[in-house]
Amino acid sequence: VQLQASGGGSVQAGGSLRLSCVASAIFSQYHMGWFRQAPGKEREFLGAITWREGNTDYEESVRGRFTIRRDATKNTMYLQMNSLQPEDTAVYYCAVRASSRRTPIRRISSDYDYWGRGTQVTVSS
Repeated sequence: VQLQASGGGSVQAGGSLRLSCVASAIFSQYHMGWFRQAPGKEREFLGAITWREGNTDYEESVRGRFTIRRDATKNTMYLQMNSLQPEDTAVYYCAVRASSRRTPIRRISSDYDYWGRGTQVTVSS
């Protein structure tokens, strides 16, 4: 599975961005997730979506500001980010958990099997 993330950029605090992640292949039992990594920090789970049902799970710090959805016809997952703050500055990554069966959404990066290259998001105050 190859992933291509896009949509990053620079915005002012309070602004919005929408990231996209296109997968070369995705199967119904897979999960797709978003993570981010700021300089000097560990990679952080933001949220994920189950491909079959579209169920989502979010990290508490972004719940209500970030929304994940998928378009199965395009093998694409989106991350809508609103009310961005300087602390949201990071490289954002999409990832796929290629499970062979239905499982709960996982929040640990090592549980994900495929990763995109990342897209930079910079929020200025």
